[in-house]
Amino acid sequence: MKRINLALYGLAATTAIAGLLVGSATLPSSWAKPSALAKQPPFAADIASFEAADKKSPPPRGAVLFIGSSSIRYWTTVAQDFPEIPVINRGFGGSQIEDSVRYADRIVIPYKPKLIVFYAGGNDINAGKIPQQVLKDFRAFSNKVHKALPRTSIAFISINPSRARWNQEAKILKTNSLIEKYINDTNSKKRRLTYLDSHARLLGADGQPQDNLLRSDGLHLNTEGYKFWVSILRPQILTLASEAGVKRHNIQTGETLPQ
Repeated sequence: MKRINLALYGLAATTAIAGLLVGSATLPSSWAKPSALAKQPPFAADIASFEAADKKSPPPRGAVLFIGSSSIRYWTTVAQDFPEIPVINRGFGGSQIEDSVRYADRIVIPYKPKLIVFYAGGNDINAGKIPQQVLKDFRAFSNKVHKALPRTSIAFISINPSRARWNQEAKILKTNSLIEKYINDTNSKKRRLTYLDSHARLLGADGQPQDNLLRSDGLHLNTEGYKFWVSILRPQILTLASEAGVKRHNIQTGETLPQ
């Protein structure tokens, strides 16, 4: 009797295992493919949002692309600040330079910009990266862009000083210095790079961050801060845009002016 029960038990177990094996083909895909639950890369939702917006209203080709971290994202008046030229804003807050490298194939290269105005690096330092690594990441960004768009110019805006990250000022200055040197050493007709230095002018006469230019968080520029920043950068960016062949608009009629 025991032998019969054991045989029946073994048969039931074998049948159950076989059923699982056969039924595995009909399991939910998320069970069969654990990788489907893998964590999304940083800022995936932001990039998907940009792409959705691009489908609804394709951005202009040959424009000036402003890209980088929150200082670009919060620059909501960029179109009003540069009414003479077509602009695209693709800032995503909290991003590091490596994130712009990761998504260049999706929110840089497809636009075929004539000029890229790039601001990032502060979050990199805040995350613990050393200045040399930040430089390496910027080189990766410029190399990736120029491999696909060799005629596109890239302007790097110096990392701004801030009250919230004043304890990182030495590293920020070192990073700015390394990137400026790299740009000066490699800029050419084939490697169109420019360094835009606004850092020193955002400091007060005492060499400290100007709190009246910053939001309450002590990190990001406020409305007055952006006005002052624009007054520093606007002439240089317009010159670079002209040199890059960006077509200008007639501010009154909106028509494109001949080069």
